[in-house]
Amino acid sequence: MSRASTQTAQDTDQERASIDATNAQLLAQQNSVGNSATTGYQNMLANPGYTQAQQAAITGATQGSLGSAFDALSQSAANRVARTNNSAGFSDSLDQLARTEGQQQASAAQSNQIAFANNAQQQQSQTLSGLSGLYGIDSNVLSRTLGIPSELLATRAKVTPASTSSLKLGFGPVGLNLGF
Repeated sequence: MSRASTQTAQDTDQERASIDATNAQLLAQQNSVGNSATTGYQNMLANPGYTQAQQAAITGATQGSLGSAFDALSQSAANRVARTNNSAGFSDSLDQLARTEGQQQASAAQSNQIAFANNAQQQQSQTLSGLSGLYGIDSNVLSRTLGIPSELLATRAKVTPASTSSLKLGFGPVGLNLGF
């Protein structure tokens, strides 16, 4: 072998060693990122949806705002009685407010529960899509492997909360009137 051939072989071997080292480093980084992503996806799959604390906060905010609105309406009716010194219809107005408040709170609670279920289902679907992207596996195959019916992931819940009625407050000939 000539001296030029030997130098070329050494340079080639050195370049190959450098490329192999770079490839090994990239593979290690890819494995690290893949393991982190897999762990995160597995955690999301095991615990889909809002946390209990988030659900409690959402429910509390919803119910609190409804309570505040109905408290204001009740106070308005009491102020009218005090202003006019006429309590005719006051008890009926409070009864109607209480019924309406109960209906609105039940409707809001139902809407929250549907939203919680939809969020959990959406997160499961996104998680399976992410895992299938990492491993190159069809998400339907992956869902069956994990015991989740693929039909649940393919379609969104078409359940919509019952239409909520709007509360209308007015003053008529008999005092405070409530309508829907």
